Amino acid sequence: MEFTYSTVVNAGLSDVFAWHGRPGAMARLTPPWLPVRVLQEANSLQDGQAVLGLPGGLRWVAVHQPASYDPPNMFADELESCPLGAVLSWRHRHQFAEAGEAGERATIVTDAVDTTLPDRMLRPMFAYRHRQLADDLAAQARARATCPDPLTVAVTGSGGLIGTALTALLTTGGHRVIRLVRRPPRNSEERQWRPEEPAPTLLSGVDALVHLAGASIGGRFTPDRKREIADSRILPTRRLAELAAATAADPKTPKTPKTPDIPGLRAFVTASAIGFYGPDRGEEILTEASSRGAGFLADVVADWEDAAAPAAAAGIRTVQVRTGIVQTPRGGMLRLLTPLFEAGLGGRLGSGTQWLAWIGLDDLLDIYLRAVTDPHLSGPVNAVAPEPVRNIDYTRTLARVLHRPALLPVPAFGPRLLLGAEGAAELVQASQYVRPEALIGAGHHFRQPHLEQALRHLFGRR
Repeated sequence: MEFTYSTVVNAGLSDVFAWHGRPGAMARLTPPWLPVRVLQEANSLQDGQAVLGLPGGLRWVAVHQPASYDPPNMFADELESCPLGAVLSWRHRHQFAEAGEAGERATIVTDAVDTTLPDRMLRPMFAYRHRQLADDLAAQARARATCPDPLTVAVTGSGGLIGTALTALLTTGGHRVIRLVRRPPRNSEERQWRPEEPAPTLLSGVDALVHLAGASIGGRFTPDRKREIADSRILPTRRLAELAAATAADPKTPKTPKTPDIPGLRAFVTASAIGFYGPDRGEEILTEASSRGAGFLADVVADWEDAAAPAAAAGIRTVQVRTGIVQTPRGGMLRLLTPLFEAGLGGRLGSGTQWLAWIGLDDLLDIYLRAVTDPHLSGPVNAVAPEPVRNIDYTRTLARVLHRPALLPVPAFGPRLLLGAEGAAELVQASQYVRPEALIGAGHHFRQPHLEQALRHLFGRR
């Protein structure tokens, strides 16, 4: 059986073909609801090999076919014969053709697959892939409008949920990513980072730094846990900011062996959180201009953001990305809720009246991309969707998307049993009506500004 899926994307033929050949393309196109991991990307669309990890230790090995390589019009891959290939056939032709009138930049993208898999399994996957391709190309085009040249971007926390996706978005956009890792580097795209004492040359040749690393805030707020959360954020951020400031020294200043000739950073971008506003501000509309709140997370986030002061004082553009509740089936809140709702056990939390300031993962990545490339964006930025929702509306929407009931409310004491009173109040029961005023004022484009639209995209339930 041959399955085909075609759409038109607003980008030139050569640009679309080149995008597919860059590192990160497979990661960007893999639907988040599928239980697969990208283990290896093909180093060549002509004769490379890509590997996906499947449940049970199985591997999907896609071998690219040299005879079908016709840039910029087509490339093809085929499932290796063993072991999956013994029971499943798969030959995938990726086809591209110019579309539109002369002078327009548009490309017809067609996926043609010879396979034994049924259409109902393939159509949601390829619809997702085509939306991702179009949205990524559009986001990268907007970034090039303010930053036309490729950048070298250093990233801490590149192996985490957000870091993995962000590095893929950056590299498919033509930027070079240097991963700052704590272990010995494995290749030229990694550098070893000592959080308490980074090497003087750590940021050599780097145009922008995205600092994502930090211990998870999930779990019970014991004294040791709270110390770990704070220590993993504040001091490492301050040390990186001091190092960034050193790289921004006056170019007339003589260099020494300890301060080699390092181009200065353009941007110092750090993760932050809407925990800055405190766990419950009632019906107050919270913007970047709002005062900080009270509580453990508010204290940590305030000190975390202040730790970037040395970079700002040195004239480096600094951005603090105050992230809301990230939506993706691959992690966080949605990963925990999905099996409950699919089993018909989902429902509102307590009264359900608390506000949830959410953000889809891809919209969060676009905000980081803008923070790196837009010279006019600085200071705290609320990384949330334009429309926060109440918990009861969130649970009803999730249930509707998954075609399940939402009839079993979770009593308020439930989270307290798992997380303790403080952890439950700060994490699960928090109510924050947060608006992304800085982004709205900058005319920022959100891919999925509405919750149901975002969830349907994430689960392939269009």
